[in-house]
Amino acid sequence: MRVAIAALALGALGCPGALSAQAWNSNDALALARRAVLRRSGAAADTSLHDYKAQAHGFLFFLGAFGQGLADPPRLVKADQLELEVYWRAPASSKQRVIGWRDQALLPTDINYHRDHLGIVQNNFGAAIRLGEGDEVRDVPHPLAPAGLQVYDFALGDTTAIVLPEREVRVIALRVRPKDFSLPRIVGTLYLDAETADLVRMAFNFTPRSYLDPELEDVSIELDNALWEQRYWLPYRQELEIRRRATWLDVPVRGIIRARWEIDGYAFNLGLANSWFSGDEITFLPKAERDSFPWREPLASALQGVAEPVRQNDLERVRAEAEQIAGHRALSGLKTRRLGVRGVSDLLHANRVEGLALGAGIVLRGGGERRELRALTSYGFADHRAKGALAAVERGGRGALEVGVYREVRDVGDSPVIAPLVNSFSSQEFGRDYGDYYQAEGARVTYRHGVGVRGEWRATVGRELIGSLPVVAAPANGTFRPNPALGGPGVDLVQLGFERRSEGFAVRRDLHLESVVEAGRLDGGATYWRIWGAGHVLVPAGATRLLIRAQGGAAGPDLPAHRAFVLGGRGTLLGEDFRRWGGARMALLHFEWRVPVPFVALAVGPYARTPRTLTLAPFVAVGSTGRPVAGTPWAATPGPRATLGLGLEWLGVLRCDMGFGTATRRLAVALDVTRDFWGIL
Repeated sequence: MRVAIAALALGALGCPGALSAQAWNSNDALALARRAVLRRSGAAADTSLHDYKAQAHGFLFFLGAFGQGLADPPRLVKADQLELEVYWRAPASSKQRVIGWRDQALLPTDINYHRDHLGIVQNNFGAAIRLGEGDEVRDVPHPLAPAGLQVYDFALGDTTAIVLPEREVRVIALRVRPKDFSLPRIVGTLYLDAETADLVRMAFNFTPRSYLDPELEDVSIELDNALWEQRYWLPYRQELEIRRRATWLDVPVRGIIRARWEIDGYAFNLGLANSWFSGDEITFLPKAERDSFPWREPLASALQGVAEPVRQNDLERVRAEAEQIAGHRALSGLKTRRLGVRGVSDLLHANRVEGLALGAGIVLRGGGERRELRALTSYGFADHRAKGALAAVERGGRGALEVGVYREVRDVGDSPVIAPLVNSFSSQEFGRDYGDYYQAEGARVTYRHGVGVRGEWRATVGRELIGSLPVVAAPANGTFRPNPALGGPGVDLVQLGFERRSEGFAVRRDLHLESVVEAGRLDGGATYWRIWGAGHVLVPAGATRLLIRAQGGAAGPDLPAHRAFVLGGRGTLLGEDFRRWGGARMALLHFEWRVPVPFVALAVGPYARTPRTLTLAPFVAVGSTGRPVAGTPWAATPGPRATLGLGLEWLGVLRCDMGFGTATRRLAVALDVTRDFWGIL
């Protein structure tokens, strides 16, 4: 069988900058839409196609996005690989049978997919679009259904030529938007064969009223067809992404279901009987037969080599295109007003300078995610002080402008050394508070701009008043160490920063970089400069991984106390006294060998089991500081300090570190959650 596949890498077609500004509902646009409706409804269909059989190769990913602004790429929680037999019979009968299915969980989860998430989309959804067995999206009119011309607007986009072995196909972009955005509709772009008006590709989102599940943030879909045997436009590649958020509390956590399919192996006009299509559209071979499917490679290799599930993909572009077409209208299904915090510790936390503190927040959004007003407040029951922050954000394209005012308690460290929630428990119960605090009151203006897929640079100007904070709380057991006096004159500051975000866990390779250059002028006339940077590199070494983390900084004279660098103990050099060392210079290197070892898998609910491995991570860390800062308790290290240790990770969530200080000859143990989750705790 001769198959000519139009591999539509339509990056140029889909680029938002390429969307031409033609009028909606022009005569040419409506004429093309009418031809497509007729073609799709069968008035001009090629009657030579009676039925077919094909193979579909798919991945389903359940991912989680965490952290401030949900800017980091999502992290893989669970992956499923499926193999399907696909059948179709004219005019619109379809059947799919799952013949192979295997999965891998990186974190415990009991997710249970809807049945129609386990199969491909045939007939480009028919007359009405439905997802999640009708629980997520139902009865959304297709723009090329007979009623589509009455409920949608159309505008011509670019035309691109696709060269096939026997002829050239011109594909025309046809943008689609609802006449009424308050009704369940789609927003996106159709790509049509200019000669036949066959539907070659769809890329779209939905209006907010389309979503029946209140937790749905948005759904993005790409359907690519290919020209088979020089005459039939049939499914070739498909992607779907469903993003969910909590309904009542805005926290930086997002659940994502992502499906990717490739369809090939078509065989035409086999004489399939009507009886073959009775019953459910998607069926399954017995589990024993599915488990014995002859996969060509291990699942871990398939995930990394074929899918790269944690990487951002074309659906980010689909969302951008849909937003351009929608203009100022919101496409998110989330409520515009919700209670909102940055993490669990904004609701409840404890330390030695505030005691137990309760907090709350609210988020107001407009234009989808483009405009945001966020207010946070908290009150410490030991210091009897109210704290809070108010920030307004305006986003446009790759850029965002943020203006904020605040009165907040900060730790002197540039990088966290413990999960905030774990620190609250340690402080309250045992008198071990892993922070050194000061109060900052002021205002800032920040502009951020995206660079590439994961990069961002930002520029900030601000004014702050810095105050010392005494120890005012008492723990349930033990006593608190003193909090250093870090207050001083007010400061006007300018910062320029860059970040290349991490890809998270469950990847073979990773690179994270961040740096900040800061210049300030203290009240009284003194000026200072400060440079800080941090990052990590993860590289494969056979079945293991090598992780290198680094951070460091340097500053000039007149550095204020609250901007000193600190080192020692938990999170940096385990086995040393916590933050014994500090100054105007600091460097820290951490080398870790991550080795997966077999471990028992435990049942978690009816649908999930824990991973069958845990990670052993022997490590060595070396650090030093220099040039002590006046008014601080931290000394310069007498040469480099080193820690030898062993880490143990389970479930991708829990971590235990044991570290031996080579200079102190002391062994220390630290229990925590993994660093990936610190931002939401």
